[in-house]
Amino acid sequence: MSIHRLLEIMAALRDPQGGCPWDLEQDFRSIAPYTLEEAYEVADAIERGHLEDLREELGDLLLQVVFHAQMAREQGAFDFDDVVRGICDKMVRRHPHVFAGERVESAAAQTEIWERLKLEEKAARRAGGLLDDVVLALPALTRAAKLGRRAARAGFDWPDAAGPRRKVDEELAELDNALAGAADKDEVASEFGDLLFALVNYARHLDIDPEAALRRSNEKFVRRFRHVESMLGASSLSGFEVSLEQLDAWWDEAKAQEKAE
Repeated sequence: MSIHRLLEIMAALRDPQGGCPWDLEQDFRSIAPYTLEEAYEVADAIERGHLEDLREELGDLLLQVVFHAQMAREQGAFDFDDVVRGICDKMVRRHPHVFAGERVESAAAQTEIWERLKLEEKAARRAGGLLDDVVLALPALTRAAKLGRRAARAGFDWPDAAGPRRKVDEELAELDNALAGAADKDEVASEFGDLLFALVNYARHLDIDPEAALRRSNEKFVRRFRHVESMLGASSLSGFEVSLEQLDAWWDEAKAQEKAE
């Protein structure tokens, strides 16, 4: 099955004469949340290791690309072929060791080349700050990590992980001071955000993806809480009728089971 069939289907859905009323009502802004949702569902299928779901979710994500390209074609801006041509040119340009006979020693060296070429392309397109094109719509943890990496390329960084680790302590102390000083909610939230940003910088120096790490911790919490729920169900009690010590004991049971497995 060719990609052309999907393009034909999308064009039919957007046809003013006989197309789908819902599809015809959409624009770039209304479709954007669906695009983000489908990208997350791809990541979820990968996290679960479910390749059949991944195949389906990749199709849903591809549909989003086709949808945006069709709307752009209707406006005379670009079409799907332009999207494909652009990414092909970019991949060739950013992999000179594959397509232009240059040598690269490692994946880390290739990452450096990639980032350098991105900056050169950006400078050729327009002037602007180093952080200007870090997308606002990224999840906050992911965007914080990217902002930190960008700033580091300009030399604005600690030499090792000890620096951001001290910064975590500093920001935690400032949050404690704000709470002790009866600061207003906005100030406390600001200090809490600074602490999160410091933790993301610390993660970067430890070579940890903070978004992925938090997703894993979320799932860990869900698994352990399900065990607590099952114990509550067996006792026919609610969490408000059981001591915190007992709830913690069940939680520790779940942790021990995970380690045993």
